[in-house]
Order: sequence, then structure tokens, then C-alpha cells
Amino acid sequence: MTPHLAAEGIRKSFGRKPVLDGVSITVGTGEMMALLGPSGCGKSTLLRIVAGLIPKDAGAIRIAGRDMESVPARQRGVGFVFQDYALFPRMTVRENVAFGLRVRGVEALERSRKAGEILDLVGLSEEANRPVDRLSGGQRQRVALARALAMEPSLLLLDEPLSALDVKVRERLRREIKAVQKKVGITALVVTHDQEEAMELGDRIAVMNEGRIEQVATPREVYQEPATEFVARFVGEVNVLPGQMYHGYAYSGSLAIRMAENQPLRDGSSVKVILRPEDISLHPAGTAEAGQSQADVGSVSFQGTHLRVELATEEGYPLTALLLRSHPMAGKIAEGDAVRVEALRGSVLPDPFGKKEPEYYL
Repeated sequence: MTPHLAAEGIRKSFGRKPVLDGVSITVGTGEMMALLGPSGCGKSTLLRIVAGLIPKDAGAIRIAGRDMESVPARQRGVGFVFQDYALFPRMTVRENVAFGLRVRGVEALERSRKAGEILDLVGLSEEANRPVDRLSGGQRQRVALARALAMEPSLLLLDEPLSALDVKVRERLRREIKAVQKKVGITALVVTHDQEEAMELGDRIAVMNEGRIEQVATPREVYQEPATEFVARFVGEVNVLPGQMYHGYAYSGSLAIRMAENQPLRDGSSVKVILRPEDISLHPAGTAEAGQSQADVGSVSFQGTHLRVELATEEGYPLTALLLRSHPMAGKIAEGDAVRVEALRGSVLPDPFGKKEPEYYL
């Protein structure tokens, strides 16, 4: 994939506080990259540096192969969608969308035509003559997106575009934004702290923490094969257990997880075992089969589509499991029950300072 955006070794400090520490990412032509991380990790700062809104201390930004070192923001070919929309409340929807075109000197008839096309694209044609202050939050966000696209940028930047909206509107709008981005074919970088938003919007996800990139990968890889413990804990819920490698399995006590054949860790290596709650299977009490562990149920909570079960294995390791309502045990499992636990899949991270598992488990 040819990179349309390349950020190389970006550093930025505010006073004595470092915010970006040598960040490098590339975004392919036509790709949407989600920049995911907690508040204060530097993701919005990186977005503004790409846009040319704030200067960097070191590093390089290239858009479409062109070094942006001395290029002002208005000449970078970038469209920016702000978290607070930044619309003109006394203008109509059409006037807001056409504003940038008017500043650029596009004549009135052409402005109206282009604004109409973009409003069709985002589904706001019927609202074209309404003042934006009479629109819902979701409609205003679509106006902001339309205004950015009207300028025909080569790169679209979105800074927490859905954070001010309620859950149902966010779910609908992120599907709409993704569909519009793919239809237009524009390269996009979207900042978010919402993992579900990043999973749905991003062709790839760059996970940031404390001014550094922890992992860049597809949503599936980030979730199933986290590169660091931070990524594992930040993206979804996870169980992290001490473990040890033996004959292609990771053992955490008597619980065994089969690893991929290309797993590079040697027998005896201490690891952190990464288990997602939905990848833990529960069975009625009985004699544990090879790779299973005995466990006691600490609590059960009903959460609509599934049950959340808190457990402790026979070695004392805490576990969280999720059971679908269709699971055979879902209607009868209760606090205090004894069960057998099986790990369907998982991943591991090196843990050179980890405690060795007792040999009788291996």
C-alpha cells in the first residue's frame, strides 16, 4: 500500500512536558487509520501537527510524498473535522458547507452545485436551507464532515468526531462516516479514545500511550494478538495470567493454551498469558481433562446478551468469563459453584522477570 501520509520521528513538548516521543506512522492511500489511546497520550497533538495547526519540535511530515516542513496549513490539502464541529450557527447548512469554497473564490453557482453534491452524499439535502443551530448533534457532525469534504482535500483528519453524541447516534454515524470515506476514496486519520469506534472505523489501528505508538495493526490483530500488556488491557477486557511455555502450549497453572506453530518463545520461557473473557469455556464440575483447570464461581451477573462470571482457579488465579445466554450452563450457574475451565484461544507476551510455574503442572 502506497503511503499517502507519513509521519516520521515526530517529537513535541509543551514546556518541559514531552507529549510526543519520536512517533512514526504511515497511512496508505485510501486507508482510514484510527489513532486510539487514552486522554493525554498525544493523539490530538499529532493530528494538529499533521494539519499544520501547531509546530513540531522534530521529525518530518509528508503528504502525497511532499515534505510539509514549510507548507502552511491552508496549503496542505487537508480537511479537518473538529470535536466541537466549529460551525457557524447563524448560517444555513448549505452556507456552512460552501463557506470554504467562498473563501477560496469559487463563484456562487459552482459553490451551490458542489455543496449540493456533498449534502447528497451525507444525506442532508432536505436540511440544506435550515440554520445549523436547529439541527441535532448527529446532523451537525454530518455538516462538519460535508464542509471538510467540499474542499476536496487529499487527506481527512477527524478529532474525536463522535465523542459529544449519545451512544445510539455514535453507532449509526460511525457506519455512515466509514461508508462516505470509502465512497469518496479519501485517505483519513481519525483520533478516538473509544475502542469500538476505532475497531469499526479503522482499516488499521495505531494504539498510543504516553506519546509513543505501542502497536499498529488491523483491528483483529490488535485484539487477538496485542503487542504489549497496555494494548491488551486498553483494547477490550482481558485476563492477564502468569504462565510458562512448554511443548507449544502456554501453561498458567493447569490451564493450557495452544499457541500458533510460529510462536518463537522456547520451552521454559516465562510469559504473560492473555485471555479474552469470551475465549474461556466453562464446563460442569467433574474430573478435569488435560489442559483444563478446576475453578470456583465468585459471582454471576446478567448483562443482556451474556452473563459475566467471575472465577478463581484452583491455583488462585482470578478469571472473568463471558457466557452467551444460549450456553448450556447460562440458566443455572451460580455463585459458589465448582466448574471446569478451558481456554479456547489466547496469546502470550514475554515476561522475563516472571515467576516459574511449578513443574508438576507442566
